[in-house]
Amino acid sequence: MPPRRSYDQYCSAARALDTVGDRWTLLIVRELLAGPRRYTDLHADLPGVSTDVLASRLKDMERDGLATRRRLPPPGAANVYELTGRGRALLPVLQALGAWGQAELGERGPTDAIRAHWFALPLLRALEGEGLVEVRLDEGHFHLFVGTDEGPVYGHGAAPGEPDALLVMDTATCTAVAQGVLSLLDAVRAGRVEVSGEGTLAKGLRQA
Repeated sequence: MPPRRSYDQYCSAARALDTVGDRWTLLIVRELLAGPRRYTDLHADLPGVSTDVLASRLKDMERDGLATRRRLPPPGAANVYELTGRGRALLPVLQALGAWGQAELGERGPTDAIRAHWFALPLLRALEGEGLVEVRLDEGHFHLFVGTDEGPVYGHGAAPGEPDALLVMDTATCTAVAQGVLSLLDAVRAGRVEVSGEGTLAKGLRQA
C-alpha cells in the first residue's frame, strides 16, 4: 500500500487528521459503530462514495488499526468489517462533531440522502442511563445500546429482544431533535414522541 499522507507536524491534532482526516473515513466509522458490516452494506449506506474510494479507505483503516476484516462462518460466509477498540474510541469525536454540526443541518435539500440510522448518534446524545432502546421512524427502524462501553452502539431494524424503551415519532420530530431545536424530553411532553416499555429509560422519559 502507498504510504499514508502526513501533515508532518508534531501535533496530536495533526497526527489524528493524518489518520482520519480523509474524506469518508469518519462516515465509515459512523456506519461501523453498528457492528460488523459487509462491503455491499457499507456502500449502500454511504451514498455518493465510489467503490474504489470505499475500498481504499477500508484498507487505510485496516492499516491504521481502526478496523479489521474477518470472514463470517457458514451460513453467512461473507467478509465483514468491524471497528477495533481504537476505531470505536472515535465515538466521542463523532458525537462532538455532530453536536457542533447541528446548526448546519437546516432544511433537508432535494438531493440530500437520508437513512433512519443516521439519527442514532443524535438520539444517543439525548438519552441518559443504560438500556436497549428501539426507535421507529417514517424512514425505518433502528435500535440503540445506551450507556454501553463495548460492542455496537446501535443496530439496524427492530431491537434484538424486548427493548427497555420503544420510541415512536415522525421524521420531522427526530430531525428537530437532531438539529438541537427541540429536546427529546420536550418532544415527549408535547406528545410528539410515543414512549412505551417498562425499563428505567422509558419510565424516566414518561415522568420527565
